[in-house]
Formats: sequence, C-alpha cells, structure tokens
Amino acid sequence: MGRLALAVSAALTLTAVCTAVPATAEPRGGPTPLGIANCTANACHFDVLPGTYDVRLVLGGDTASSTAVTGETRRALLPETAVPAGERVTRGFTVDVRTPEGEPTGAEGTAGLDLTFAGTAPALAVIRVTPARHAHRLLLIGDSTVCDQPGDPYAGWGQELPQFLREGVAVANHADSGESTVTYLGNPLLWATVQARVRPGDPVLIQLAHNDKTTDEVTYRANLETLVAGVREKGGRPVLVTPIVRRWFNADGTLDNGTALLVNGLGVDHPAVIRSVAADRDVPLIDLTARSKALVESLGVEGSKALYLYNEKRDNTHTSVHGATVYAELVRDELVTRHLVPKGMVRVG
Repeated sequence: MGRLALAVSAALTLTAVCTAVPATAEPRGGPTPLGIANCTANACHFDVLPGTYDVRLVLGGDTASSTAVTGETRRALLPETAVPAGERVTRGFTVDVRTPEGEPTGAEGTAGLDLTFAGTAPALAVIRVTPARHAHRLLLIGDSTVCDQPGDPYAGWGQELPQFLREGVAVANHADSGESTVTYLGNPLLWATVQARVRPGDPVLIQLAHNDKTTDEVTYRANLETLVAGVREKGGRPVLVTPIVRRWFNADGTLDNGTALLVNGLGVDHPAVIRSVAADRDVPLIDLTARSKALVESLGVEGSKALYLYNEKRDNTHTSVHGATVYAELVRDELVTRHLVPKGMVRVG
C-alpha cells in the first residue's frame, strides 16, 4: 500500500507533540495500546483482527494544518480537514477491517488496519482505535464502479463513501470488478460471503448492471429478486441502486441512448428492471442512473470528462477519484432522504 509523504512540520508534530491515548482493546498477541505508538510520520498500522473499529483522532499542531485520511485499499475515510495554527480538532470514523481488504476476489492486502495521512499540511496529534460496539453498517454489492479499486487512477463510489459518514457508521464494500448478477450470485467469495455477514437492520446496497451484457430480462429480474430475498432472510434491509450512466453523448448533448443508459445487447433496460423490482418487492430505490444522467448532462461534453477516466484512458465507464467522490455524495444524500442512515451520522459540505 502506497505511502504519501508528509511535510516536515507534520513529522515534528508526531514526534514532539503527540501522546499515546490508551485503548480499551488490545491488538492480537499483545497489550500495546492502540494509539500513536503504532504510527510513523505518515502512516499508522494496527495489528487487529477483522472486525469493525472506531478511530478517534485529534488533528492540529503549532502551525496551520490540513489533514485527510485514507485507509486499507485506498478508502477515503476522512475528508481534508483544516485546523488553524495552535488549535486542535477531534474527528472520528468507523472502519470495516476484513481480508481481503479490498475487492473480495483481489489481493489479501496487509493484515490489520492501515491508515495513511495526506492533505496539504497533515498534522496528527492523537489517535485511538477501539472495537466498535454498536456501529451501524452499510454493506455494498456491486461492480467496478462501486468497488475499492486497488490503483490510480481508478476509484469506485463505494471507496469514497466512508468519508461522508461519521463515527458510528462503517461501509463494508463487497463490490468486485467485472461482476454481473450471474457471476456475483455464483461465486462463494461474493454473495455467500456477504449474506453471511448481514445482521438484522443492516442496509445492503445492490448495484449490478454494467456487466450483465448478455443476461436476458427474465434471468436479470430473477437474480435481483434472489439478492433481495437473501438479504431479507438475514433480517437486512435491501436497497436497489440503478447504475451510474456511461458518459456517451448524443449529438444534441443528451445521454438518451442505450449505451449511456445501460440497455444491453438483448434490449434489457437494466435501470427500468431495477425500478420495477424495487416497486414490486417494496424495496427502497436509489436511482443513481437518473441522478448521474442529470449531472453529466448539466456538465456537458467537456465538463463531464473529469468525472470519468476519459482524459487518462479514453474510458467513459469507470470513474476518477473526483467522479467517484461526486457520485458518493449523491449516494450519501439518498441514504439520508430514505432514512437508511441517521441524518446526524453523515458529513455535509
């Protein structure tokens, strides 16, 4: 996992100002407190078992600072936070630690919890990691537009979503690149693993469509209904999410075509089927297709390039970090509107 360099002042803050705050839990194999002693100048490693953990930080130093936190496989956990010189602010987030730490069919990653500090002038004064006893949890099922992408310039909206949630809500992102409803249900590393993790009351967001290119409508609908029923069987709360649009413009500046709106070669209108299943099965719906369409069309042909990897890869399907962050904000808004996450547990602005 990459390490971002910090300013010299941040390193001085860590060595001269920081004090360890004892944690209430012990890491695997030892009683060392889970605090600043687990950190270097630009990163922290906590040798904890898979689970859900609260992370509480005190940011700031003698000079003005600005700190952002990422963790595990490039997950955005805390947005860049500015602190005036000589002041301190407390922030927190809740993180899902699992193996593999990113995509379920990808590399295992590093055992335990890894955090990296970035921003224009990072300064960490105190950190404490404790098991999350009563955290809410969002589980995500999806494809490459949702998953924890392992490398730049790619990013999924599920990877950027945690930074918009406060301490007390964790995102367990089980999205995986290249998956359709058929392959997700058929791979024990995917659906069977997610279903086993669902607890009563957990919202489970389901966005699968981009790779159902050869799935007929009857099968696609049945697969969505299987996922919905399986979540409910465990006491979870299924939430159907229509896919983000592809950036594929008509000459008139609209996205009113099958490529952009995820209609496959068999004529299956994926968003329409998802909306229908949501209505028939009384499932909450996040219409990310409609919201992303409106946004991309409003930005226009040139302005919308930054949301995707057009400039880097001539890719009109996969999103940049910026685009994934923008789409994660749309999901954040829908989570609040549909009462899937308490309003007080989201970050706004």
